[in-house]
Amino acid sequence: MRFMVIVKATKDSEAGVMPSQQLLTEMGNYNEALVKAGVLLAGEGLHPSTKGARMRFAGKERTVIDGPFSETKELIAGFWLWQVRSKEEALEWLRRAPFDDGAELELRQVFEMEDFGAEFTPELREQEKRVFEEARAKQS
Repeated sequence: MRFMVIVKATKDSEAGVMPSQQLLTEMGNYNEALVKAGVLLAGEGLHPSTKGARMRFAGKERTVIDGPFSETKELIAGFWLWQVRSKEEALEWLRRAPFDDGAELELRQVFEMEDFGAEFTPELREQEKRVFEEARAKQS
């Protein structure tokens, strides 16, 4: 099963304060352990919301709202995508993350094709598989 770990934004991350060399070293070591264990699929940090935008959909209307966004507790500063055997295993890895000072991380399971049931027809499954294979090929 796959899980996304969402790293919540802080006032510092929204202000563009970069992590210390010590935290970057600890994070590099943590990521290396995730890779060696075959857990890490992807992971990135995100720029502050001042560089972002949101899009609101209302029927056919599209409205762009430029950052910054005021509710820091609702914002994301980064993420990991993990492949693990269970939620418990993901939580064990999460406990080892090199965060402190009130950092908050959220763990969310990623949907798999099987989770969508009969509505996700064989044709739709094949299309999904083809599209993502093409996307991976373009990244190479």
